[in-house]
Amino acid sequence: MHTETVQSGLFTRLVEIGQAKAHGAAGPETLYDRHGVLVVRVGDVVVKAHQADRDHGPLFLDRIRLAGTLPDVVIGPLGPPLTVDGRTVTLSTFGEPVDPSQELPWEEGARLLAALHATAVPADAPPWGRPTRVARLVSRLTDGPAQDVVRTAFTTLPAWIRGDEQEPQGKAGSLIHGDWHLGQMVRAPGGRWRLIDIEDLGKGDPAWDLARPAALYSAGVLSPDEWERFLDAYREAGGPAVPAQGSPWTTLDVPARSLAIQIAATCVISAEREDRPLDGAEQAMIDACARISTAGDAA
Repeated sequence: MHTETVQSGLFTRLVEIGQAKAHGAAGPETLYDRHGVLVVRVGDVVVKAHQADRDHGPLFLDRIRLAGTLPDVVIGPLGPPLTVDGRTVTLSTFGEPVDPSQELPWEEGARLLAALHATAVPADAPPWGRPTRVARLVSRLTDGPAQDVVRTAFTTLPAWIRGDEQEPQGKAGSLIHGDWHLGQMVRAPGGRWRLIDIEDLGKGDPAWDLARPAALYSAGVLSPDEWERFLDAYREAGGPAVPAQGSPWTTLDVPARSLAIQIAATCVISAEREDRPLDGAEQAMIDACARISTAGDAA
């Protein structure tokens, strides 16, 4: 069966589920359809079919329960997940996503993260387990010059990120989102910003929630002004991921390098799948990997 046919059938099922839950009549709208994830809006409800290769067992249920205790920070699923055509599906309340044509809410994102990181960690909070993703993506790279650059940069990362050792236990001291970027924020009813997508929510090192913007800034993709707005707002809100003063890179260096490599691997895989050359921002991430390798050699 063709992928298009499978996705069409899944879309129809998600719309039916959303219509049964939504308040009032509304036409369906596809919000996201990439990387094996399909997200459909029906009125005030969002229905998400999660990636088929992700673990949605007991830990995922723990994350859903944890999200339910954080209503001032997170919009979590409305209930336990469903299984639809072999896929894990969740429903949540719709929130307006970040509009890239408007001024980006870096400060609001920083304050949300600081609030999450300052929340007391429940004794039964699940571990986040995020660093394994960079190794998984690098393992999918084929042969080629850009792929070689990414693989070489990957060898400079600590053994626990490469999957060769256990993560140091002292790193897991806060509740973290685990996959933060501006696409993980929505404006909830009433105009309040909230975090979404809780598949990595759990106990971990808060520096990883700052890793993506730090990586993009290091690569020259995120402007210094935007980075400083984000970092200053996080510090002003008392966020624990970085020192209150001085260089943030004492804690951000390894997470930022890891995310730079992860993003670069994703860029290469996507360009190859779509049979196109790397664009400017994607090439900037490859160039960042080359600098990471050079710095590793110098060390």
